[in-house]
Amino acid sequence: MARIKGVDIPDNKAVCISLTYIFGIGRSTAKKICEQAGIEGQRRVKDLSEDELNKIRNEVSNYTIEGDLRRQVSTDIKTQMEIKSYRGTRHIKGLPCRGQRTGRNCRSWKNRRGSKKIVANKKK
Repeated sequence: MARIKGVDIPDNKAVCISLTYIFGIGRSTAKKICEQAGIEGQRRVKDLSEDELNKIRNEVSNYTIEGDLRRQVSTDIKTQMEIKSYRGTRHIKGLPCRGQRTGRNCRSWKNRRGSKKIVANKKK
């Protein structure tokens, strides 16, 4: 297995497909990386030489991926929650924030929310 940015990518798949195993790289970004590295996207990872893998690693390093991207996304969500934007309040309530309907759907969101969260206990 080849390692790119701390992620094992599968050997028996095409390079473009294998790169999508890295968080933050989708199909279109993987195709761009292959073009910039000068590697055919349909070749298998196991057929690549070490030099070609180094070219791919250099191209991947130009993108924000994995831990850095996860950290950036979580700080963006926390910022939205702090400024009490619409999306931030939906995150706080545990409801979908991308415009989905909630009356007859979003069961997974309601289950993920679980029981009502207790903010603070009032003294009687």
